[in-house]
Amino acid sequence: MKPFLAIVRRDVRLAFRQGTDTLMTLAFFVIAVVLFPFGVGPEPNVLARIGGGVVWVAALLASMLALERLFQTDYEDGGLELLALAPMPLQIVVLAKVLAHWLATGLPLAVVAPMLGVLMNVPPDVFPVLVAALLLGTPTLSLIGAIGAGLILGARRGGVLLALLVLPLFIPVLVFGVSAVEVAAQGFSPKASLLILGGLLLAALALGPWAAAAAIRQALE
Repeated sequence: MKPFLAIVRRDVRLAFRQGTDTLMTLAFFVIAVVLFPFGVGPEPNVLARIGGGVVWVAALLASMLALERLFQTDYEDGGLELLALAPMPLQIVVLAKVLAHWLATGLPLAVVAPMLGVLMNVPPDVFPVLVAALLLGTPTLSLIGAIGAGLILGARRGGVLLALLVLPLFIPVLVFGVSAVEVAAQGFSPKASLLILGGLLLAALALGPWAAAAAIRQALE
């Protein structure tokens, strides 16, 4: 566990020391949600109906901003090759870097989401469901994104290619994340949608690190 935690601490410290990834992700998230009331109008009923979907779409797009650099920096300076040759399995290295990425980008999105929910007239009793859905969904986005980030290593215009690769895989997370919020807003139990989000997270934990590690090995050869 010590090497695993060391990688997590290192990446989180670098992310917050540089600040660009976290600030860029949060700024995009806030701006994207704030612009919607200007586009659709300030009517409370309209905002309440689309609020959960708007917050989720903005969170999904914001989480993609830093994915391209998940492995890119270590790939360029040779650190990724050293990590691949280390005794620790590459899958565990990938999992540590994904956890650090989520702590620096995904977790702040879940923390900020209720404040933006107020702007979108989301009912206050739905906020716990919104946060829970994001806490289950954003790690899945990071794990799926890690596969795409591994596949684009060394490619030109990697950001565009990454979006094309991972966006179709993000759709189930988006659908059930929005469904949980909408069902809760209608007064029904969001348990089924949250359980499906949990299942998607477990599946991503089981498959994502291995697929990303295989993509990284292919890029390093």
